Amino acid sequence: MRRPFPLAVLAYLVPTFILGYVWHLKLFAGYYRDLGIYRPDVIIPFGFGSMLLQGCVFAAVYPRLVDRPSTLSGGLRFAAGAALLSWTFTTLAVAAKHPMTSVSGFVGIETAFTLVQFGLVGPLLALSARAAGEPRRTAFVQAA
Repeated sequence: MRRPFPLAVLAYLVPTFILGYVWHLKLFAGYYRDLGIYRPDVIIPFGFGSMLLQGCVFAAVYPRLVDRPSTLSGGLRFAAGAALLSWTFTTLAVAAKHPMTSVSGFVGIETAFTLVQFGLVGPLLALSARAAGEPRRTAFVQAA
């Protein structure tokens, strides 16, 4: 088996950082500015650090929660659950607490972001498990 944890961290970190940077600070920067929710001087190291920690958590739990972590279906099932959890933190909770010009606009664009993010991350987690030679596991039970 070759380094499954670092590969899984990278499977989350790389697409999430690139997509997050392009989505929030380039492609839809004007939209977010009009929402009036984000600071004008975003602190990229904080965002990167949060993504790194998230990647470590997902890398640690992925092979333990997914029955067949090296399969596309396993990656997509995990991504669906992780996306739902992430969406509650990054979209619903933010919309509930922060002032913004359009709650529905924010929920819409962040929902789209979360779907794209985990649509990329799920298959990459499966690919990382396959590349690492990850054995089959069943819900927190390691093979004897």
